[in-house]
Amino acid sequence: MPVTAKICGLSTPETLDAAIAGSASHVGFVFFPPSPRNLSRERAAQLAARVPGHVRRVGVFVDPDDATVESALDAGLLDALQLHDTAPARAAAIKAKTGREIWAAVAVRTAADLAAAVTFAGAADRILYDAKTPPGAALPGGMGVRFDWTLLEGFRHPLPWALSGGLDPVNLREAVTRTGATLVDVSSGVEISPGIKDAGKIAAFLAAVASL
Repeated sequence: MPVTAKICGLSTPETLDAAIAGSASHVGFVFFPPSPRNLSRERAAQLAARVPGHVRRVGVFVDPDDATVESALDAGLLDALQLHDTAPARAAAIKAKTGREIWAAVAVRTAADLAAAVTFAGAADRILYDAKTPPGAALPGGMGVRFDWTLLEGFRHPLPWALSGGLDPVNLREAVTRTGATLVDVSSGVEISPGIKDAGKIAAFLAAVASL
């Protein structure tokens, strides 16, 4: 199957346009104030208006309350909600309330961490396997950390899924070969500094995706 890509944490028209021009299937907008990629309602609305209908808009949240979700949905015209550090019951409640596709992030460091994916059956539509960040880290993702991709070899996935965590144009082929991922998610791997995306890096990553 062809591999598609989500460029996450976009915050400027120029980098969003680069993701669209490079045929990203999804673009990610972050709604989490501690993140350097966090968007205001106004900026989210500006960016969302630039996204063509064939590209899906994903909002990224960390255990959000209803008000945060509703505000972001309205501003970002979101097609899907990506939830970090969110319990399955809460994910199910958000899915029921919004009617949107739900991506549940599962943080992975060891094989035992994969068991969490099963708990989202019925509560989410897709699992996002991401690297578990170091203890005490301010952010649950987007830190350029990768996990041992061999952990996913032969794993029986309970839901459709995507791969994230430390991906870049150089290691992408290895990651996809080892895991069988058909949707990959990149953020820090296309940045020149935390939160600052680079149009050239985005183009290079999407060219690497297209070459698979």
